[in-house]
Amino acid sequence: MQVRHILERKGDDVVTTRPEATLEEAARLLKNHRIGALVVTDGNDRVLGIVSERDIVNALAQHGAVCGERPVSEVMTEELAVCTPEDTTDTLMEVMTRQRVRHLPVIENGRLAGIVSIGDVVKSRMEEIAFEAEQMKMYIATG
Repeated sequence: MQVRHILERKGDDVVTTRPEATLEEAARLLKNHRIGALVVTDGNDRVLGIVSERDIVNALAQHGAVCGERPVSEVMTEELAVCTPEDTTDTLMEVMTRQRVRHLPVIENGRLAGIVSIGDVVKSRMEEIAFEAEQMKMYIATG
């Protein structure tokens, strides 16, 4: 299955933040939207990085509660693993495993087109496996 199909089902909305936002603001966005990562964009919606729950926890452990006033740009990951709408779930699983990431921004024509999480990939693979199993049952029953 391609990323395009995942986005068709889940939608292409992405919660973003700016690099100058504080870690406290980022943490609030993560909580309110019940998500694990925010894509960091500039004023032209160009992707600059990603900040995850893990990044915020690491900053807290290193600097204490005062880190809440630090800008997202200080802790965000700038060298991103990304994907395209044409990538397959197999490709995503490989990238996520190799890069040890749980979220991949989807880039199309140089612009942010969505985000895919490890949960989205697992759900998609489970649906594919269930479909294949049903097809095998039908084949065996009729053949």
